[in-house]
Amino acid sequence: MEIAAGYAFTGPALDLGALLWDGQCLADAQIRIPLPMLNRHGLVAGATGTGKTKTLQLIAEQLAAQGVPVFLADIKGDVSGISAPGEAGAKVAERAADVGQRWAATGFPSEFYALGGIGTGIPVRATITSFGPVLLSKVLQLNQTQEQSLGLIFHYADQKGLELVDLKDLRAVVTFLTSDEGKPELKGIGGLSTVTAGVILRALTAFEAQGMADFFGEPEFDTSEFLRTARDGRGMVSVLELPSVQDKPQLFSTFLMWLLADLYNDLPEVGDIEKPKLVFFFDEAHLLFNGASKAFLEAITQTVRLIRSKGVGVFFVTQTPKDVPADVLAQLGNRVQHALRAFTPEDQKALKATVRTFPDSPYDLEEILTGIGTGEAVITVLSEKGAPTPVAATRLRAPESLMGPVEAAALEQAVRSSLLYSRYADAVDRESAYEKLTAREAETSARKQAEADAAAARKEARAKPQGDGSVVEQVVGSGMFKSLLRSMGTQIGREISRSVFGTARRRR
Repeated sequence: MEIAAGYAFTGPALDLGALLWDGQCLADAQIRIPLPMLNRHGLVAGATGTGKTKTLQLIAEQLAAQGVPVFLADIKGDVSGISAPGEAGAKVAERAADVGQRWAATGFPSEFYALGGIGTGIPVRATITSFGPVLLSKVLQLNQTQEQSLGLIFHYADQKGLELVDLKDLRAVVTFLTSDEGKPELKGIGGLSTVTAGVILRALTAFEAQGMADFFGEPEFDTSEFLRTARDGRGMVSVLELPSVQDKPQLFSTFLMWLLADLYNDLPEVGDIEKPKLVFFFDEAHLLFNGASKAFLEAITQTVRLIRSKGVGVFFVTQTPKDVPADVLAQLGNRVQHALRAFTPEDQKALKATVRTFPDSPYDLEEILTGIGTGEAVITVLSEKGAPTPVAATRLRAPESLMGPVEAAALEQAVRSSLLYSRYADAVDRESAYEKLTAREAETSARKQAEADAAAARKEARAKPQGDGSVVEQVVGSGMFKSLLRSMGTQIGREISRSVFGTARRRR
């Protein structure tokens, strides 16, 4: 039939499942995605419990099998099973028979990561500087004015050579700018108000008090690690474990955007290639867009639009297409839409909006989208020529890896045995803005104390009779002068210690 003919590609492709038509599953009519079109981005949508996670697993497996690295965010902790062979059973056998699949239990090469090392995984950290004011404003939930002010603070730190590595660095810069010494400099960086700087400082302090400091620092994660392949030529599946931070949606969704933006900044232009360098699955995508500023949305749109030419495909995963802004949605050429609920007027509105995003179809899409079962979806992709394929209701294949989490001990062993673990496991705290400003404060304090001690010594010398020795002798012998020497000696000793050992320890 015409729908099946639209998926009869000649080149390499991923097998998604078999066509559903008139209540029957047609095993001979395979629904597929051309491999070169995976960098044209996509959307996997559907209500909770309709099978989105298994669809991600199915696509990731086939990409890895064809040598394409994959990035997956594991929010619920149930994607780690992709590293282990699946378990045969009656349901799997029935599904495989329905869709014409030769199912074989297979595990895929995987690396496991965790934000800041919180949870089980290779720590993924970013420096404050590379994270930038736009993404950080999203995490701190700043408004547009405060976001612009934070940008001025970043600019000031850059101009003054104050490296922003971790949260305490940024907090130190803002604290300095709101101090008596820093206020004159605050006026010179574009009209940043003391009140706004104070709001930012309070937001940073509260954020740090919530235990967020571990996510920022060094060694900063090199996102090129995601582009690796295993020794057998299969693509590496990078799984970012997020269960430990699933209650911090602003944080992990923005961190995912940083990873994507960092890839965009670092990768060279490659144009159209035979297969993607990486396919990046952006789970819970609606969290990224909720409350986003105009600058933030523009940055996302630009990244998604241009990263395709660098060989990276992005799949947004969410409940309905309306969760994704129109400018981003327009760039998602591959669509896998699982079932939607229509219990409320709002649900009905979302259903009608979803139907309008599909090409014309012989199906009654409203009926199909509310009637298909778990593990079934309505699909349209880009053909090898870049044109949309016919809309196809599809029964999806069963993943060949474990459909559930691996045991905690196995996950821990996989992390500890990774060659990357030793590279990123231990945080490094080198000299940066915090240490420089702390040293500056100590020097200023020491100078003021020295000036006060000298003034007191002069006053004491003038008060003594001239016959009691020279003025120099009087000053040198005074208690004030001896106190000054002790203060200077302590300061010099600290600086020598830092210089000899090459460290940037906090002053006590």
